[in-house]
Order: sequence, then C-alpha cells, then structure tokens
Amino acid sequence: MARPHHHAYVWLGHGDVLVKPGDAHRRPGHPEFRSAQVTPLECADWLLKPASRIEGTFYEPGEGARWYVGQLEKYGELLVGSPLYVGSSAVEAREPSERREPSERREWPKWCEPSERCEWPEWRRQYGETVRVLAAGEDRVGGWWVSGDRFLSLNLIACSPNRVRPEHRCPLR
Repeated sequence: MARPHHHAYVWLGHGDVLVKPGDAHRRPGHPEFRSAQVTPLECADWLLKPASRIEGTFYEPGEGARWYVGQLEKYGELLVGSPLYVGSSAVEAREPSERREPSERREWPKWCEPSERCEWPEWRRQYGETVRVLAAGEDRVGGWWVSGDRFLSLNLIACSPNRVRPEHRCPLR
C-alpha cells in the first residue's frame, strides 16, 4: 500500500455546468464523468478522474494546509463579500463594514504561519483546521459561489486509502 497522502484539486466554473440538467455527468457511472471539467458529486470521486487533474500531492499535513490557504489567497478577490464555506461552517469573507468598492479595497491578506500574527484571523483558523483534518486522514473540501454565477471548489482528497471510498485506487498508479 502506498504511503498515505492527499491530492489537491481545484475547479472554478460556471454554475450552469455544475447543475447542467441534472447531475449525472458528475457521477462515475456516466460516460462524460472522466472528461467532465466539473467537480464530482462525491468528493472521493476526484480519485477516479485522470491524474492530469491533480494540482499537487502532499504527504505532510502542513504542506497540504499551506496549499489550501494559498488557494484561498489566490482566489481571495472572488471570495470578498461571499460567504466562506468550508466543511459545515460559514463565515463572511469580510465583515459588511469592511466591504469596499474595488478601488478602495485593501490588499487581500497574505498567508502566514500560525505562529505569526495574521491580518485575517480566519487564515489561522483555516490553516489549523486543515492540518487537523489532513492529519486524521480525512478530506478537506471548500466550496463557494462567487461572482458571475461561478462556483469555486478546493479539494484535498485523502488517498491510499480514502476513508469514504477505500476501493478507489490512487490515480498516480
């Protein structure tokens, strides 16, 4: 058995593709599933997609957490004003009083180590929670509706084995 690790996946696309009449194309049994450029209905099913969809592979929880928080930073401007959904929690990416016109917005906070003082306390929470989840061998998944009726999906999927779908083989084999 391969050493436990997590594969990283990102999907940013229009909501119409996500809910294209019905959701059959997001299920493994559908002929379009492997080629569909959309997030699967079940997170573990990312492992059934071609290996070329993998954005990164992480063997240490801290590495995966840095990637995850880095993606939040990368897509930060899309998240401003959107509820931030990670797991079952929802928080505002910015407090209503902090929302500004695009020309007035301060720079999106940079990622920082948990020992440093973060400009946005949510960064520290996201990093710590992601390390905890990955260390337990679980998946870390976040999904957000963003501007332009688009959906952003960030995923760190446990592999070798996946707890939910232990029968799914590592896509890198």
